[in-house]
Amino acid sequence: MWKLSGFADEASRDLDEQIALLNKLGIKHIEFRSAWGIKVLDLTQEQLEEAKAKLDAAGIKLSSVGSDIGKIFINEPFEDHLKRAAHAVEVAKFFGCDYIRMFSFFIPEGEDPAQYRGEVMDRSRAFVRLAEAGGVTMLHENEKDIYGDIPERVVDLITEMDSPHYRGIFDPANYVQCGAKPVDEAYPLVKDSTHYLHVKDASATELDANGHSKVVPAGHGDGQFPELIAALKADGYEGFLSIEPHLGDFNAFGGLCGPDLWTDAYNAITKILSDQDIAWQ
Repeated sequence: MWKLSGFADEASRDLDEQIALLNKLGIKHIEFRSAWGIKVLDLTQEQLEEAKAKLDAAGIKLSSVGSDIGKIFINEPFEDHLKRAAHAVEVAKFFGCDYIRMFSFFIPEGEDPAQYRGEVMDRSRAFVRLAEAGGVTMLHENEKDIYGDIPERVVDLITEMDSPHYRGIFDPANYVQCGAKPVDEAYPLVKDSTHYLHVKDASATELDANGHSKVVPAGHGDGQFPELIAALKADGYEGFLSIEPHLGDFNAFGGLCGPDLWTDAYNAITKILSDQDIAWQ
């Protein structure tokens, strides 16, 4: 059974409103990135307890801690960021969650990622050790402009870490934005390490107001979503599909789009699932 989740903070900054939309759509999981305009790893213990009580009362569990671990430049200081990663493990355990979303460090503009490979691997391995000790799994997202933004470097990371506690998120929109065809080029390389899917599509030709590839609902861009869902189905995928609309005004928390556009994103992916006779919960 495939399970739907999502970044509900793109529907609202308020956690009660996030929960209300998830309940309305029948979604029982959340990729918890922020509440009340505060990133999940910056919430106080009291706020974490309040959030957990609200989610528990609504019957909503975390599919992943939507952290920003590894979302710094590779040449920035690391010690405090490693402490943040250790906190992420504790937050995951507090919520009874198996997964933590993370990244593999931004590369300075115009520089060759290869020259930073050793430092990326050392820092990523430090994250993995924390995950192994805590009994959770780091999920690497193929974010644009980080070391692991293209499929070949995602494979490099997964191979080098060589740990069941370090697996991959497949984000089709991010691959489009990096010039890789998600199904034709990326999926054959990374399918064995893909444990999680971000539901986000993008146009390879249409740009947004900031000059970036425009993000659109699943199946409306060049993310090859119908083909991707078919490939995952054929390969026996049983993981999460986490809706990340990015249809609104983008900032550090994502694209605040409100409940209506969030629902549009939900309708787009569930139509593809229905068309292919895939059950979800």
